[in-house]
Amino acid sequence: MPPDVAIRPTPVTDSVDILLRRVHPDAVVPAYAKEHDAGADLHAVSEVTLGPGERALVPTGIAIALPEGWVGLVHPRSGLAARHGVTTLNGPGTIDAGYRGEIKVNLVNHDATEPFTVRVGDRIAQLVLQRVAHARFEEVDSLPESVRGDTGHGSSGGFGPAHPETSGEGGQ
Repeated sequence: MPPDVAIRPTPVTDSVDILLRRVHPDAVVPAYAKEHDAGADLHAVSEVTLGPGERALVPTGIAIALPEGWVGLVHPRSGLAARHGVTTLNGPGTIDAGYRGEIKVNLVNHDATEPFTVRVGDRIAQLVLQRVAHARFEEVDSLPESVRGDTGHGSSGGFGPAHPETSGEGGQ
């Protein structure tokens, strides 16, 4: 970006009020670490040790009521993944508007040798809220043509320079 061009933040224009109930006394109300963050941090209320390859549902001690037309998506924390190999399974997890139970985060330890311990109060995931649209599915005999067509699963490349050992196409 040229040095004379300033990035002007755009204000958050969409917000929603969320009802929250603590179901555990150590529960931490989700909060955004920085002003323009998309995800609010979810915290653990139990200590859980994950051995290499192990997974566990880690409770957050909170339950929420999302309004109709909204969904909560539980995303992994990049720091846990980068530093410890710990991430979420079934990610992003989906919290539907009708769900009123405790939010639990399905964590997995991908480190091959080191166990990882989640401690009470640790930030374990992020909650991202999004609007939801319901589709009206209409069955047809054929679909309209598009530039992409029905190609998929790596058809556009994505490895940069050709890698004959991974492309399956001799680097073409």
